[in-house]
Amino acid sequence: MTALTVDSTARDQAAAVRRREISARELLDLHLERIAERNPQLNAIVSLDEERARSGAAAADEALAAGREVGPLHGLPFAFKDTHAVAGWRTTYGSVLYADHVPDHDELIVERVRRAGVVTIGKTNVPEFAAGSHTFNRVFGTTLNPVDPSRSAGGSSGGAAAALASGMVPLADGSDMGGSLRNPASFCGVVGLRPSLGRVPEWPLYNQWETTSVGGPMARNVGDLALLLSVMAGPDPRAPQALGDPGAAFAPPLGGSLAGLRVAVSTDLGGSIEVDHEVASIVGASAAVLSSAGATVTDAHPDLPEADDTFRTLRAWHFQARFGERLAAHPDAFKQSLADNIRAGEHLTGADVARAYAQRTALAERMRLFFEQHDLLVLPVSQVPPFPADQEFPTEINGRPMATYLDWMRAAYFITVTGCPAISVPFGRTAGGLPVGLQLVAAHGRDRFLLEAACALEETVSA
Repeated sequence: MTALTVDSTARDQAAAVRRREISARELLDLHLERIAERNPQLNAIVSLDEERARSGAAAADEALAAGREVGPLHGLPFAFKDTHAVAGWRTTYGSVLYADHVPDHDELIVERVRRAGVVTIGKTNVPEFAAGSHTFNRVFGTTLNPVDPSRSAGGSSGGAAAALASGMVPLADGSDMGGSLRNPASFCGVVGLRPSLGRVPEWPLYNQWETTSVGGPMARNVGDLALLLSVMAGPDPRAPQALGDPGAAFAPPLGGSLAGLRVAVSTDLGGSIEVDHEVASIVGASAAVLSSAGATVTDAHPDLPEADDTFRTLRAWHFQARFGERLAAHPDAFKQSLADNIRAGEHLTGADVARAYAQRTALAERMRLFFEQHDLLVLPVSQVPPFPADQEFPTEINGRPMATYLDWMRAAYFITVTGCPAISVPFGRTAGGLPVGLQLVAAHGRDRFLLEAACALEETVSA
């Protein structure tokens, strides 16, 4: 029996299974022990099915014993985000309307991850229809932060982040519209990547041309995240906007260095976002760290004045198109903040949507020009540290009121509408010990470069 633990890297766990130093059954048992220890308090994994998981682990061991070729994630326990359809597994989307829903197909992301050899154990908790960066719903309740269970784990991939941080799973999938891969990563002290538009194709979608939400990977370190991205990424004929680079282009090992990089650091995007003073201080401290590693650091930021209106308009339009009929038929089945967001889309005109897309085009062009002068943009992931879990969202930052459940997420969703890849990397802790992530952003398409820069930062911080 190897000295491997559930806190070992996903790469080490997968390698140990392939070398038959540990069986998939034994690895599953280790994770089920951790789940039994932590999940009753944290509520990160839902729809857990130990019997089916054990059957999957047995099949994984039999495949190795038979000498069959196996995938890069072979034998790793995996819980899919509860907004991703998994054939034969309860998938609720965090909604009472789908409390007993069992899909008959795998989504493309799920299809790829399962083909890579994972042992499916269940799902990870989400807010209702993945709306909002705090994970709670009327089906399963609230997911708590493993660092401080009185605090939010973030969202919408909050169950995924909490499960990762507590060692219940070695890798996790997620999706990100306004920060759903990045905010929970920051809150729980793990790594979350919002890839470039088209990097991780999704299917089926009600609208293949809708480009605010993307799927992506989460992990406890950047190397493990690159491993999962290599499985998720790559073109597919069912996804017409998919980028053409093969997934293998993102596989570890990662090289890279911070030396010589032109890095722009901004704690508040020129005053356009309100950032908790302690978070701003931690993000600001990154300038010295990056400089000491050889980067050329400047206090600079892109000008994104249209980002707020663009995101809110496209989000409301998207939500109304997806959920408007269901809200009309079941008005009591939606939380109030989501219902309000859906109804906001009812009043949009064609001119409003056209304006939003024109603005988004201008934002993308401005970011292209910005990245001609800089290699990397560094800013906060979340404008606040993890907030109390009994709040739906922060109501103020530095005494400034936050009127809606979106206001405190601008640092994430301003980047969303640029289409650029962005990664949350653990960087510091508040005086109270709460995790704070650093958001690194690169030019569209430069996902491999972003991973290498994030890995170099991770190594610098841990040295």
